[in-house]
Amino acid sequence: MRAMGRLLPTPTLSLVLLVVWLLMVRSIAPGHLILGTLLAVGIPLLTRGFWEPLPQVRHPIKLAWFVLVVLYDIVKANIQVSLLILSPRREPHPGFVEYPLSVKDPLTITLLANTITMTPGTVSTNIRLDRSSLLIHVLDMEDEQALVREIQERYERPLKEIFEC
Repeated sequence: MRAMGRLLPTPTLSLVLLVVWLLMVRSIAPGHLILGTLLAVGIPLLTRGFWEPLPQVRHPIKLAWFVLVVLYDIVKANIQVSLLILSPRREPHPGFVEYPLSVKDPLTITLLANTITMTPGTVSTNIRLDRSSLLIHVLDMEDEQALVREIQERYERPLKEIFEC
């Protein structure tokens, strides 16, 4: 079993790579299966030195709820941005916010930054090298402190609970 773990350090990633390869070439010919398998085994082996250890998901139910909250926020933000763009009288008030981070784990910070970026109207633009803050560009900012509180409550606190950071 240990030899299998060394050959396939991430079996799920290897399976995904193989499936994506076969979908890209749109063929399951023996040559494509062999090449896809070589890539699916080789890429994780060649890149595992760059991987950070992943934190364990401690609360999968909270993770599912977090995903639903983010999906809801994405739909809501899409509507708000659409109304802002289509409204001839409403001027957006763009700006930058320096968001103070209370998490230090790289994966959790990445998930938070990507969650913010996936929500229309906001983009994570920079993170300090000491991981103390995240710079966010906002399309229409009314209250900077309210935005910081909303991100803390809706995204950062749940991520801290999910991964127990």
